[in-house]
Amino acid sequence: MTEFLTDRMADRTAGTGSTVEFRGLRRIFGSTTALDGLDLEIRPGELLALLGPSGCGKTTALRTVAGFERPDAGMVLMDGEDITRVPANRRDAGMVFQSYSLFPHLNAVDNVAFGLRMRGTRKHARRARALELLELVGLSQHSERYPSQLSGGQQQRIALARALALRPRVLLLDEPLSALDAQVRQNLREEIRRLQQQLGITTLFVTHDQEEALTMADRVAVMRSGQMEQCALPAELYQRPATAFVAEFVGVMSRIPGQLAAGGRTVHVLGRDLPVHGELPGAAPSGSDVRDVDVLVRPEALGVTAADDGTSRIAAATFRGASTRLTVQLLDGREAIADVSTAVATALGAGTAVTLSLPERPVLVDRPRKAVEPVRSEVQQSISTTRRSWRRVR
Repeated sequence: MTEFLTDRMADRTAGTGSTVEFRGLRRIFGSTTALDGLDLEIRPGELLALLGPSGCGKTTALRTVAGFERPDAGMVLMDGEDITRVPANRRDAGMVFQSYSLFPHLNAVDNVAFGLRMRGTRKHARRARALELLELVGLSQHSERYPSQLSGGQQQRIALARALALRPRVLLLDEPLSALDAQVRQNLREEIRRLQQQLGITTLFVTHDQEEALTMADRVAVMRSGQMEQCALPAELYQRPATAFVAEFVGVMSRIPGQLAAGGRTVHVLGRDLPVHGELPGAAPSGSDVRDVDVLVRPEALGVTAADDGTSRIAAATFRGASTRLTVQLLDGREAIADVSTAVATALGAGTAVTLSLPERPVLVDRPRKAVEPVRSEVQQSISTTRRSWRRVR
């Protein structure tokens, strides 16, 4: 029977990725709701990234696919089959962890072949498969080395090869690059994407790094408090965020004061009326009423022009090669970020009075956020708390 299963998996051709679907997933840990009615479909052969802050539920969602977590409500389907109650070892999913999780007493080829060995695959067949995968990830010359003799990036490649050894229907990546330094992380990011496209395997990738998500994924699902805020192509997610949370979590976003007109479909900002897209923050104003709002603006969309009568001023300029990032102090005390060409920025030194402008295109609005003093960092707050406690002890 085991040999039959192994042969069946060996006959599976690349590029025939499976569909994975979450239907109303709910998972509660004590007083914390990790997943709150999550609905999501991962398409065949797609690399979908779950992106969000710590505690948003993205890892819990991945673990429900792996079978390590059982939801309190809802279903997980693979190719239309309900696998919610199927044990983890029968789910046909390969998983790569953040911490590599290699066996220190096994060399590279035996680590890759471990799953095949557990399934009863004959020695010569599992070694051949392991060597094939080591070649695929560029580590065939290190097949006899042990984990302690390999770099972090090499160990993660071994872990990836091990996950692929059983030809899984779905590949699950749980922040596999977060423990690596920047250059290795970038190289391995490109390698994982190349392999995923070459094999055509459906992949769910969990990360809190927006750059990883936007550069690697076919689609990105942004999560918050156990729910999905938006799932879209990376370009759409950046250019047309559905909510203020998505706008500010993905990329840099400034808040410019504006007035929402009656009906809520236009907003007056920086001297012009612009159409509004996305959900409104509360009910739309009626009659002749207007309501104060914040208009959310990307740095590249904000035009900056020197003007003696300008009500805003350049607070700082940061050279970034072909472009320069300007920090502009607004009339209400808040700051906005603008990216302009370095040639233009030469005339916009600190203290220069400027006017700001926006292009004629729809904008996202949110409830106004008043300018406040910077909040102390968590470290500073912790130090203050410790000092107060020490004084009480003394």
